[in-house]
Amino acid sequence: MSLPSNSPGTLVIGAGVIGTAIALELQKRGRSVTLIDKDEPGRGASFGNMASIAVTEFMPSSRPSVWRQIPGWLMDPEGPICVRPSYMPKLVPWFLRFLAASRPARTRELEAQGAALCKRALGDTQALLDEIGASDQITETGCLSLYASEAEFRADRDHIEILERFGFDHEVIGRNKLRDLEPELTPGIEKAVLFPDNRSLRDPYAFVMKLAERFEASGGTIRRAEVTGFQRSGGITGVRLHGGEVLEAQEVVLCAGAFTAKLAKILGEPIPLETERGYHTQINAPGISMRHSVIWPARAFMVTPTAGGIRVGGTVEMAGLDAAPNYNRSKITVKRAKEALPNLRVEQATEWMGHRPALPDTVPIISASAKTKGVYYATGHGHLGLTYAATTARLMGQLVAGERPELDLFPYRINRF
Repeated sequence: MSLPSNSPGTLVIGAGVIGTAIALELQKRGRSVTLIDKDEPGRGASFGNMASIAVTEFMPSSRPSVWRQIPGWLMDPEGPICVRPSYMPKLVPWFLRFLAASRPARTRELEAQGAALCKRALGDTQALLDEIGASDQITETGCLSLYASEAEFRADRDHIEILERFGFDHEVIGRNKLRDLEPELTPGIEKAVLFPDNRSLRDPYAFVMKLAERFEASGGTIRRAEVTGFQRSGGITGVRLHGGEVLEAQEVVLCAGAFTAKLAKILGEPIPLETERGYHTQINAPGISMRHSVIWPARAFMVTPTAGGIRVGGTVEMAGLDAAPNYNRSKITVKRAKEALPNLRVEQATEWMGHRPALPDTVPIISASAKTKGVYYATGHGHLGLTYAATTARLMGQLVAGERPELDLFPYRINRF
């Protein structure tokens, strides 16, 4: 269903990979779309993600095998999770919801909801890449999960069991085959699990730019501006920008990542959205080559060949949107990466920090507003923004167009909290 040509347009707020993909999808459905962001497209979390279509990583962080380790992680200055003491009081309501999501029955529901999205993710991503002429941007190799001992493997067994329950492909491989697949890995790795469908993008930022270029070439408008308010009269009628300009709108999609919470609050629809500040180190002269991305669950880091080099990341910091970066978090993951890759050199390297939008139950919001007609939300994708982007765009296109979405979106509603 297309809007009449003289109708106010559709505004998509947030030009990361999710927002840009949604803008392109809505444009294909006959909307006159303007994409708005206070920065250039793809410069937020989409710039610094780990380039992974991580279809096996949908498990809720609140499952008991994870949250029972949190106190120990918080006590370790080099642990995978860091909470700045000054921010701790602000986290209490979010953390209580996180604990509520750890009930066994609720955890099973959340696993199913994440799996439903991830079952579609690779196919939808490949279709979107084909559409924009970028099919060569996705690798054919998967991801290796590393284990230095049987004890480490057993500690991650619940992850594997969940994948088996939902039918995700994986293969347990021994030391000798692992060395054939990735010769640069240390001999200290006893076994690994290969996830063949956890593909990587050769450059995730270039992917967003390709989406933006296609969107503009097809008549879309990109505005660099900050949204400060909304106009409503029964439903949404406009968006107010910094400086006072108002853009008329019949539909507004809020997909500004971790910054969506501020916009939702203005609309009287607060959501428990936090920022998990992620760090990476991009190494463009690593001195080694890799075919697969690798994760080491016991060391809580990931390494991906991408963006012309090797990217190392994996830490989580809870400190809000405004605190200055602590790049010691990047250095910790690099130190651990060198345990797995002893020949890795850290030359021509840059460090980066970005905001991943985290909901306490790990499942994103893909929903119409419960309060304002014409407002839609696509946020809270956590560590899986790139993974879920193409699928979210397709589902949001169906939702906004008044079609029946291919996936039941009731579990992803905004007012579930």
